[in-house]
Amino acid sequence: MKKKRKTAGVFFAPFALCFVLFWLVPFVYGCYLSVCNMSLTRGNQGFIGLGNYIQIFTAGSVYSEAFFRGLKNILIFVVTSVPLLVIIALVLALIVESLPEKVKGIYRTIYFMSYAVSVTAVSAVFLWLFNGNGGYINNVLLSAGLINEPVSWLEAQPFAWIVLVVATVWWTVGYNMMLFINALNSIDSALFEAVAVDGGGFFSRLRYIILPGIRNVMAYVILMTIIASFNMYGQATLITRGGPLNSTKSLIMEINDVIFTNNNLGEGSAMAIIMGIVVMLFAMCQNWLSKEKKEIKEVSGS
Repeated sequence: MKKKRKTAGVFFAPFALCFVLFWLVPFVYGCYLSVCNMSLTRGNQGFIGLGNYIQIFTAGSVYSEAFFRGLKNILIFVVTSVPLLVIIALVLALIVESLPEKVKGIYRTIYFMSYAVSVTAVSAVFLWLFNGNGGYINNVLLSAGLINEPVSWLEAQPFAWIVLVVATVWWTVGYNMMLFINALNSIDSALFEAVAVDGGGFFSRLRYIILPGIRNVMAYVILMTIIASFNMYGQATLITRGGPLNSTKSLIMEINDVIFTNNNLGEGSAMAIIMGIVVMLFAMCQNWLSKEKKEIKEVSGS
């Protein structure tokens, strides 16, 4: 028994060390900074308690406007991108799994390949595609006679959000697709055969076998996609630069400006802590809804 405990400890130690160094210590230090008057150049000017948090929730203050503008923008991005990233990923997974075995690996690689591309390269591609003056998309639309003048994709709304969402879906949907493919492979094939014998079609398989069979993976994908969407930074910085008129400036971009432009590390840390709480609340709500649906189905099934 002691030998097993030592072996378990050896395997657990690297995770515990990384958890403490890269999550617990930064989190505790961030909480400390959020209650101090801290700047990058002047250092710690003293403990101010909840002063930074009060500034965020004081209407009319610069930090309040920055925080809630960034929060509103990131909520727009979450609401528009997460459903697409989940639904399209599931559709792609179903399509790939319906292909012959010889070509499944090829299409898995094709759809997943975009996920391996850096955000800088993705942004460069979409800047070229959606450039308002001479961009590829505008040239195609003009040549086809679908528009009479170039569309300002990056300088007007809702076009800027469309570009960001399309870029994000193209870039990251392959990861969710692979998770769904693994979940589909774990479903017993005998269940599909039973539905086929009973005369059930695709929608019967989807409703009674596929969706219940991948329920846990679906909940995980939704949760991770929400968290990733809240952390959107690179594509907005490189493609739209937060414009037009700060309408695509994410909350992390606002925090970055508070820390490095306004030289206020304490206020930026407080904003980051509140952002973490908001993400945690979303995660709790999503987990609660998943459990509620599961309990309802179990009750109705019994």
